[in-house]
Amino acid sequence: QVPLVESGGGSVQPGGSLRLSCAASGHDCMGWFRQAPGKEREGVATSGRSSDTFYADSVKGRFTISRDTARNTLYLQMNNLKPEDTGMYYCASATCTARWYISSLNPRESDTWGQGTQVTVSA
Repeated sequence: QVPLVESGGGSVQPGGSLRLSCAASGHDCMGWFRQAPGKEREGVATSGRSSDTFYADSVKGRFTISRDTARNTLYLQMNNLKPEDTGMYYCASATCTARWYISSLNPRESDTWGQGTQVTVSA
């Protein structure tokens, strides 16, 4: 495995879009998580084998997780961003187990983490 490295964060106005990227060579089941100041880290979207994807209710219909296997990159396309989407976004990976598929959005199910990229949504 190579270290997970996120990129693509920034500041946008409400309704705007960003695409986060994570260099993910050698990693199995993966996901995006976020942490707002003073809050616990929470799952945003995860991607297992066979294109299985899982989303937090708060981002369904707005965010899309995807992988480019040729480039070993994990993406998070974020559309219609809201101020409550503000936070540090982390890429994470885990071993694909049955337990992971049941609770992949739980940060405790991931064991390798990137350093994070900041996303700020404000007018």
